[in-house]
Amino acid sequence: MRWGRRTLGLSFFAQGAAFALLVTRIPAIQDQYGISDALLPVFLAAVPVLAGVGSVGTEQLVKRVRPSRVLRWAQPVVLLALLGVAAGDSVAQVAVALAVFGLAVGALDASMNMLGVSLQRAYGRSIMLGFHAAYSLGGIVGASLAWVGAHWDLTLFVLYLPVVCVLLPLCLVASRWYVDGRPVGGEEAAREQAQGSGVVFKVLLPLCLVMSFAYIGDSTVSNWSAKYLQDVLGSSEQLSTVPYNVYMVMTLVGRAVGDVGVRRFGAVAVVRVGSVVAAGGFGVVAVAPGAWVGMLGFTLLGLGLCVIVPQTFAAAGRLFPNASDAAVARLNIFNYVGFLIGSPLVGALGDAWSYRGAMLVPMVLVLLTLVYAPSFRERGDRYGGGHERPRAIDVGPGGSGV
Repeated sequence: MRWGRRTLGLSFFAQGAAFALLVTRIPAIQDQYGISDALLPVFLAAVPVLAGVGSVGTEQLVKRVRPSRVLRWAQPVVLLALLGVAAGDSVAQVAVALAVFGLAVGALDASMNMLGVSLQRAYGRSIMLGFHAAYSLGGIVGASLAWVGAHWDLTLFVLYLPVVCVLLPLCLVASRWYVDGRPVGGEEAAREQAQGSGVVFKVLLPLCLVMSFAYIGDSTVSNWSAKYLQDVLGSSEQLSTVPYNVYMVMTLVGRAVGDVGVRRFGAVAVVRVGSVVAAGGFGVVAVAPGAWVGMLGFTLLGLGLCVIVPQTFAAAGRLFPNASDAAVARLNIFNYVGFLIGSPLVGALGDAWSYRGAMLVPMVLVLLTLVYAPSFRERGDRYGGGHERPRAIDVGPGGSGV
């Protein structure tokens, strides 16, 4: 079980690094392939759309194979697709590479979180935030490497190749110790897990909305923080690159300590506090008189938003303990829905109204999480204020139960 937890953490780390290396070097990708400003949004929108398709496909795939097997092969495909993005010389080639990346990322995100939810149930206490902390750490490392590549004017292929050469074999070796936490015994429960027949969308919908709200907030920071600081708050170009890094560091800090908060106070309290802090961050950004106050707002955003997404996946697993794989796959789609809506929404409001006013919209959406906070309440599984005994699980051939 310990090895299963460590190797899954490595998987989250590798995914964070790969995704950061892609999104932080979009201008370089655009220059390498001569993609016009008019065509670029099509490429950027296609990746999350295809990731949603990959997540839906994973729900069907895990009816026949274990999520660990999906993860074992999806992660190398993501890394190789990242390298493919850097290796081409035509728009058609990069389009194919990005399409493969998007589909594989959907499968990877869904299967990683399936394993995270099942491991948390097996442990009987909150550990989900720790996995997402590893993702944040990978994102910081990837963004830092991207800065090095830009500073030294490295080609994309030269930047990506060493990363892929290190992470690909590590992930393949580590995949031997992935743990599938499916319940031992109970043929009906196993059948529900495989078929996803226990998932009622009406019950899952509040968590789907919360996931969308969180990613609207996240995409607002990732896409607009630099422009907002420079154009609205009058910072220098160098200073405008800092908010996203601060945001990522705070997500790492919040997630690193968040599991302790969930165990002590419960998931509902942690999500409520996170929502209020994140909304406060957007409020500070909206009224900030200058760049440094705006930086404080983005710091609060990282600390608040970071706890919501991991706890949303965990709550889906608690709501549908015998169909958690299907619940996670369906919930994961709304990750990409939020990502698709967030950036265009803020951009359109900023152009039509003002960017300060636009920041109030994700603030209100994040506050709506408070309405749906009861959906995070522990039902049967008590991750705060008490502990459930570890459940027996089936970890597959050669594995062991806990």
